[in-house]
Amino acid sequence: MAKTSTANKLTAQVRTETGKGASRRARRSGKVPAVLYGHGADPQHLVLDAHDFSAVLRHSGTNAVLTLDIEGKEQLALTKALEIHPIRRNIQHIDLLVVRRGEKVTVEVNVVVEGDAVYGTLVTQDSNTVEIESDVQSIPDQLTISIEGAEIGTQFTASSITLPAGVTLVSDPEMLVVNVVAAPTAEDMEGEGGGEAAEEGEGEAGEEGAEGEGGSEAAAAESE
Repeated sequence: MAKTSTANKLTAQVRTETGKGASRRARRSGKVPAVLYGHGADPQHLVLDAHDFSAVLRHSGTNAVLTLDIEGKEQLALTKALEIHPIRRNIQHIDLLVVRRGEKVTVEVNVVVEGDAVYGTLVTQDSNTVEIESDVQSIPDQLTISIEGAEIGTQFTASSITLPAGVTLVSDPEMLVVNVVAAPTAEDMEGEGGGEAAEEGEGEAGEEGAEGEGGSEAAAAESE
């Protein structure tokens, strides 16, 4: 389940300045700008310690329930969205959602594949996450699908995933998550390569033929 220990307790400061300039200054000082909203309350502009917030993500994942200390007032929150710098890969901005104890929330949870299918199969994972509804303080860290002994043609849909008590599936039950197919043989691979080579050869021959036809037409024109 998602961890809700004191490791997820963060001190948040109310931002008195907003805008790009204020956000850049906050990031330079080791803070990350955030907006807290939900439950009909006015959005709050905050700053969190960037190192502490990143540590919570590493320890408990993005579905961790955060306990924010906002000027002495405690507020539970979930990370709704993260803005990541495309090059530096550091967190630029956080969207936080107000939550309450006992509330049910809809979140995406990672799906992990365990076990080994039978020999001669190729296992592909078509979806890495599924959407579920869960009590805010009982969100599972991850969900698992066992493919142990699965044979060619076996498909695992979202409905195949065993969910913890109190957790319900929101994603389409027929959504394909894992597919077990026949692994390509050496002959298959060689056949694909041979087909490409043949197509290239035909293309080159066609180009040479076109050049030859053009040359014959030019010679005929000169003789006339």
